[in-house]
Amino acid sequence: MAKAKNDAPGMRGQRSRNKDGQLREKRGDTHIGTIEEKYKRDFGVRSDMKLDNFLKKNNLNSLNDLIESDLGK
Repeated sequence: MAKAKNDAPGMRGQRSRNKDGQLREKRGDTHIGTIEEKYKRDFGVRSDMKLDNFLKKNNLNSLNDLIESDLGK
């Protein structure tokens, strides 16, 4: 399987695109611990908490909103 091309300027890592060209969304069942490791942040919750639950709890819409926020810095 070929790796996805990192074609979005300023984006960390590899993210694939949907058929319409839009970047795919991060799965809601991703554990916060994975996000904390990747972005070197500590959100002060259990590492097995799911991303979609964390976003709802903090009134955020997406992983991008979380990364751009001051949470965990």
